Amino acid sequence: MTSAYRLAVLACATLVVTSAAGCASAKKVVSGGDDKGAITMGTTNVTTVLDPAGAYDAGSWLVLNNTFQSLLKFPSGASTPQPDAAESCAFTGGGTSVYKCTLHSGLKFSNGHRLTAQDVVFSVERMKKIADESGPSSLLSTIEKVTAKGDLEVEFQLNTPDAVLPAKLATAAGAIVDHEVFPADKLLPNDKLVGSGPYKIDAIETGGGNGSLAKVTLSANGDYKGEAKLQNNKFVVRYLADGDALKAALEAGDIDLADNSLDPATSARLKDEQLSGSGKFKVAEGDSAETRYMAFNTKDAIGGNPAVRQAVAQLLDRKVLARDVYARTVQPLYSVVPAGITGHNTAFFDRYGEPDVAKAKKILTNAKVQTPVKFTLMWSRSRAGDAEAKEIKKQLDASGLFQVTVQQEADWTAFQKGWTDGAYQAYTVGWTPDYADADNFVGPLLVDGGAFHTGWDDPKISQKLLPESIKQTDRSAGGAYGQVQNLVAESVPILPIFQNKAFYATRTDITGVDGTVDTTGVFRFWEIGRGKK
Repeated sequence: MTSAYRLAVLACATLVVTSAAGCASAKKVVSGGDDKGAITMGTTNVTTVLDPAGAYDAGSWLVLNNTFQSLLKFPSGASTPQPDAAESCAFTGGGTSVYKCTLHSGLKFSNGHRLTAQDVVFSVERMKKIADESGPSSLLSTIEKVTAKGDLEVEFQLNTPDAVLPAKLATAAGAIVDHEVFPADKLLPNDKLVGSGPYKIDAIETGGGNGSLAKVTLSANGDYKGEAKLQNNKFVVRYLADGDALKAALEAGDIDLADNSLDPATSARLKDEQLSGSGKFKVAEGDSAETRYMAFNTKDAIGGNPAVRQAVAQLLDRKVLARDVYARTVQPLYSVVPAGITGHNTAFFDRYGEPDVAKAKKILTNAKVQTPVKFTLMWSRSRAGDAEAKEIKKQLDASGLFQVTVQQEADWTAFQKGWTDGAYQAYTVGWTPDYADADNFVGPLLVDGGAFHTGWDDPKISQKLLPESIKQTDRSAGGAYGQVQNLVAESVPILPIFQNKAFYATRTDITGVDGTVDTTGVFRFWEIGRGKK
């Protein structure tokens, strides 16, 4: 696969006053409208690119899911995609190699241009042609050819059976772009974007030297034709520096709601205050499929030794991390596929059980590994700040088998480049799934090094189990995925740490959040309204 990834991270972007030196300044790149009457959401999820062909992180998809249409969509709480820009879609010929869709008639982009089957074909071909290393083109890799039949019919011919294609097309990777606006061979600047979703982009402000977004202002798209019923006419997304800045913005009234980026202690406190009746805010708590892992560079002399990785897996105490570092706002995760996703098992617990120093020592001794094993653990962003990495170091060092050095690369773009270039030995990183299917934790994370560029690939997975599982139209038949999870627990290219619980804090007059917090990972701006305090 390509080096595409959609990652749950915390933003380093923040809106600041322009300094005399010209660094870390805010820049408005799109003008139009204002924030009056808007509902404002705060997040710490970083993003720099909004073109669907180059955007594959939580911060960009947050916006794209609300400004672009795809052929299909995930309704609230659903795991099966339903028609969006399409009127109907189905596999034909009795297999999963040919997929046909019929579009709704009369669809338009926010600039008034017609949306037709030609735009769908252009969008898919463009995504695959650009194949941006930070984009989601890998999700469409099974599409061999896409053709338009008239203005309303599209046919996908696949190079291999892919029962998960509908779910992939329902993500921002399937966003339909205007062929009259978007170039066919390069990304479009953020200030030129045009979509057909419920909202259109009015203004974008950047902050920081790396072009990270600081603020995106949206308004209702008058040309939108779809099923979304907007509970607001304006929505603003503010990208804040960290959990402390997010908390401060919420308490100061600068934002109306905070996403799942609040630090664990604050999330737990706000929940307790709400339950006691003393709270100034409401907390919407729900399921989440967001996960966090420790990834190993298996091409490194240390990380490349399976015994070292297995010993770390034998020592990691997830329960302590969940309790002491994350204030029980997360739950321990014992498999690459999280709980709540069909096919999930507990492969790591089944193999390693509770943390055990003696067992870890035996693993290293049998492999003739000299101790203490020294390696550097890198991190960039975490809701718990440096407490997560420090706790992992504490646990490993306490065994006497490891000496871990913790380092932070605060610049997210530089952090991405570091693991892509193989510069790190081990690193912690989060994953937000594109769709609620075990496939999205297997193909993107494990094949040919995966999104985290571990350098690891098991032919049993990439050449046998994954092709077998992807043919299954009955996604509840998860036998192949169980085998995959067991193989990962054996080799440990990535080590699952925890699975998030979703905590969204809002002002008391904000409504609709409970209905859009689910395992689909799609936050639907249009469902958020403002009622009485």
